[in-house]
Amino acid sequence: MTVAARPRSARERLMSVATALFYAEGIHAVGIDRIIAEAAVAKATFYHHFPSKDDLVRAYLIEEYQRQRDALEAVRQATPDPRAALLGMFDLLLDNAVRPRFRGCPFTNAAVEYPDPAHPVRRTIADYRRWNRELYRTLLASAAHPDPDGTATVLMAIRDGIVAGGSLDDPAVLEPYVRSTVTRLLDAS
Repeated sequence: MTVAARPRSARERLMSVATALFYAEGIHAVGIDRIIAEAAVAKATFYHHFPSKDDLVRAYLIEEYQRQRDALEAVRQATPDPRAALLGMFDLLLDNAVRPRFRGCPFTNAAVEYPDPAHPVRRTIADYRRWNRELYRTLLASAAHPDPDGTATVLMAIRDGIVAGGSLDDPAVLEPYVRSTVTRLLDAS
């Protein structure tokens, strides 16, 4: 006897379609009608779950935020050494940047499409970036780094370079340079 897979809810289908399309084509390039059609839901169902497209965009980014938190937390849990955890996080970034169809960071991509820093989408992006920088700062402080705040800021800049350059350049060529740069930053005294 086989167990049938649980049918995905309308919200799950909307999120899945929106995630794929927003990342592959851009947020403003994809209309709500297309998302509704590809998710096979009624327009009223869409608006029941998401009062506006911006609400869907925020849900997409919040889901991505959680996915990235989970991935980085798994790296962090894999080693008690904060320095090794930071190196592992940058290895993960580089691994993602060489994947087929890599189009950069969903947060950076969304920020380009939502230039107003007061917009709710940009506030979601700012929350993610604060969390990411704080994760780096906390690990640096745990490793007794002499400048956890400044170094966390530099690590965010390196992270941004990886996720932007990964879709423009060959990240495999950059990998040894990124690793040596991050290592030097972590070893600074």
